Amino acid sequence: MYFFIETYGCQMNANESEKMAGLLSEAGHLYTDRMEEADLILVNTCTVRQKSADKVYGFIGRTLALRKTKPSLRLGVCGCLAEAENRALLRRKGVDFVFGTRAYPAVVEIAERAHRSERFAELGDFLARENAFSPIRRYSSHHAWVTLIYGCDKFCSYCIVPYTRGREKSRDFSDICAEVSMLAKRGYREVTFLGQNVDSYGKDLKEASVSFADILSFAAGVEGVERIWFLTSYPSDFTQTAIDTIANHSNIARAIHLPLQSGSDAVLKKMNRRYSREEFIDLTSRVRKAIPDAALSTDLIVGFPGETEEDFEQSVDLAQTVMFERLNLAMYSPREGTLAQQTLPDDIPYSVKNKRLQILLDLQKRINKHLNQENLGKKLWVIAEKPTKIGSTQLYGRTDRNRIVIFEGSADLIGKWVEVSIAKVTAGPLYGDISQIRD
Repeated sequence: MYFFIETYGCQMNANESEKMAGLLSEAGHLYTDRMEEADLILVNTCTVRQKSADKVYGFIGRTLALRKTKPSLRLGVCGCLAEAENRALLRRKGVDFVFGTRAYPAVVEIAERAHRSERFAELGDFLARENAFSPIRRYSSHHAWVTLIYGCDKFCSYCIVPYTRGREKSRDFSDICAEVSMLAKRGYREVTFLGQNVDSYGKDLKEASVSFADILSFAAGVEGVERIWFLTSYPSDFTQTAIDTIANHSNIARAIHLPLQSGSDAVLKKMNRRYSREEFIDLTSRVRKAIPDAALSTDLIVGFPGETEEDFEQSVDLAQTVMFERLNLAMYSPREGTLAQQTLPDDIPYSVKNKRLQILLDLQKRINKHLNQENLGKKLWVIAEKPTKIGSTQLYGRTDRNRIVIFEGSADLIGKWVEVSIAKVTAGPLYGDISQIRD
């Protein structure tokens, strides 16, 4: 059986799609990157915002035409949208089966049930099946995702993730260490640790002394691991020990993502975020004191219920104060089942949300151009990742501060360290020419 996987959403979804591909391949099924060849299509979904859900429903609609030429085709929906809207999805034309965020380790049995023409929703928890040696079909030969912790216990008022991903569940420390060591032996130069909140790692384990900082420290000492990333942190849980660990290891990337969501204490309280504006500013100051070359990025939501112009201006002011390297911006959209959707009216007009979004986008472009200007004429090391687009002679890589660098190069450079002399800067990528290559 040929299978195809379409993935939406976060890096954890990407990692879980790799795991499902590995399990199906080990069971004898064949992966294809051409949807029209597939006997089985899986769509791994996101529902953080309405736009994400709309993309999934659009994809489901596009698969209907394939049924005319291949009536035996089976379509399964998994991930966060499947967990949140499983009954509605099963009623949708073209959807044969649905499975939740913790059921993907059972994908082989799920596929077999679908092949027998069963229609079902599988919402069980099969995470206990996973370990460091579970099969996985990684889509990169030099970079690997490594999940540390599943779920989230924060229950921010706007966020559906605790309901779709469940409560926090850390992987065993020894299992993570075994996976990182194995990856290094197989030639992986980069690892990215994943979790809805990596800082919560270990709090639910019997070994109460094990923490996220311990994971970072271990991985930094593994021979062959040349760069370490992590996503994502929760500001009030990001410890000084983690900061000091990053500062003490040169192979931990200097890119640190700290989701702010709002610069207003009033809005943060409505969001059920567990820190204040001043606590966030203090955290960024401590990070930069310990790691002077740290590149900070964040998430901001505009148009949260009741957000006044003064509230919004406080977000603008904080963005200017901290000088983030990157802003991930979103207009508030209510997610059914969350506290905000149930108790707070979506009372900010779309036109106001959009205007506020554009103000922050324009501000960030100016900040990025200013920060990027400092790189003009410098030589920066990156690991070549992939072509900028299919068939292009241009490759891109990332600096330790998560800056995109684009340069001319052949495909045999992918996975290698490349030094690039920066000749052009924009508000987005940096552009340059190769000055040195290191295997």
